[in-house]
Amino acid sequence: MTKQAEGTEERPARGRGRRPADEVRADVFRVVGEILLEQGISDLTFERVARLSGVSKTTLYKWWPSKGALALDGYFHAVEETLAFEDTGDIRADLTSQLRAFARIMTRTPAGRVVTELIGQSQTDEDLATAFRSLYSSERRRLAGERLLRAREQGQIRADVDVQVLVDQLWGAVYHRLLIPDEPVTEDFVVALVSNVLDGIAPSPRTT
Repeated sequence: MTKQAEGTEERPARGRGRRPADEVRADVFRVVGEILLEQGISDLTFERVARLSGVSKTTLYKWWPSKGALALDGYFHAVEETLAFEDTGDIRADLTSQLRAFARIMTRTPAGRVVTELIGQSQTDEDLATAFRSLYSSERRRLAGERLLRAREQGQIRADVDVQVLVDQLWGAVYHRLLIPDEPVTEDFVVALVSNVLDGIAPSPRTT
């Protein structure tokens, strides 16, 4: 018998009344998120999600063409609130806070393992690769880019700086350490990333 995710109860059979699509999706996201964050992607199946959410497999396959696409959507909604990008008016504080939250999820919860598994599977799963770019990667880039653009408009970043390159420098460095774990992702590492980007690495001009 397939084991259930801890804290996830099987839902009773529903009547024939049609539920709103948003409510159906919310049930699916809840179940998928719990399975992923407690047990990982290997325990995720369409059959199990259908049984625990009360949503038919036909509906699941209609909305998500592969297990990877379903996993990514559920993962995104599970961590969306935690990874929300604050705007306190201080770009250094906001970048540090967001990267710390991202690093904490990636290194101290099963979510980090889920992301690396999804990235690996996306190399051979075209549907997952497309979903990863459109739902997760592009969305994370958009949120970070918008916050950096506001900082540029406020004069906290030079007007000639390409904010998307900044996104690659900051988050790309974290992904690099996650995928090639020669060095740990620590809070000191996050602070150094933000400092190097905002302060630059060239020595200060000598004063006479």
